[in-house]
Amino acid sequence: MSGTSAASGGLQAALSYCVRQVRSYDYHHYLCLLHLPPAMRKAAFTFRAFNVETAKAMDVVSDPKTGLMRLLWWKDVIDKVFTKKLVEHPVAQALSLVASDKKISKHWLKRSVDARINDANRDEGAIPETTAELERYAEDTQSTILYMTLQAGGIQSTIADHAASHIGKASGLLLLLKALPHHVNKQGTIPYIPASVAEECGLLTREGGRSEVRMDDRLPDAVFKVASVAEAHLQKARELASSVPREAVPVLLPASPAQVLLDSLRRCEFNVFDSRLSRGVHGVSPLWYQVKLNWNAWRNKY
Repeated sequence: MSGTSAASGGLQAALSYCVRQVRSYDYHHYLCLLHLPPAMRKAAFTFRAFNVETAKAMDVVSDPKTGLMRLLWWKDVIDKVFTKKLVEHPVAQALSLVASDKKISKHWLKRSVDARINDANRDEGAIPETTAELERYAEDTQSTILYMTLQAGGIQSTIADHAASHIGKASGLLLLLKALPHHVNKQGTIPYIPASVAEECGLLTREGGRSEVRMDDRLPDAVFKVASVAEAHLQKARELASSVPREAVPVLLPASPAQVLLDSLRRCEFNVFDSRLSRGVHGVSPLWYQVKLNWNAWRNKY
């Protein structure tokens, strides 16, 4: 096998790895990406796989310091990718391919991993003070993926970027809410309900300069308030739809799974511990989810 063929095979294996990771750990977005034009899919799967790797970093280790080191390693990987240094990891190899083929801003990748590093560096049990802090984290980890995908598709549109910002914030907030049971089981505390919301709902305790969210039957009220912020972002994104370039709409399709999750939370009366939320895809059957997604894609709607 020639060197060129070997390199091509290696890159194909790296891209296949990215697709498998997204399918395994981010299935609702995996189905969204299948509706992208083929020329954009490689980049989109690579960005989503990068997000999977950084999102998992703190969850697959028992020692938080080990997870933080992993995130710092990924931050270093970004620098190496953009200086064309080889990194023996399939997602890093796929990022190198995308960075050389497309005009991708290194800034968005850095912003994404920096947000996760800052989150990992929070004192154990610490919570954000305001909803705005949570929105910023959601944008840094979710909207950035959409920004990069638009870039990879050569789509330059301020309106599309604004819609992507709102959709990413909505997706990020709702996914944090859905993941609350996981974090409670792991940490014994509720980490992603802002102190301002918890206080409004009578759930906030402050002791020794530390804020904590109490676990009682008022928690669904707090979840509802955060979910309402996410819903407002979805509405703002859809108000922009008539001005969004047609070619950008498939990139914004993640608004659909966000809406499905919001609707499921509403059916469960915003009780994130309701077992129905963990069934199928965001609480609905995989078939129904795909029908809804395909219907929106066919109508070129998000």
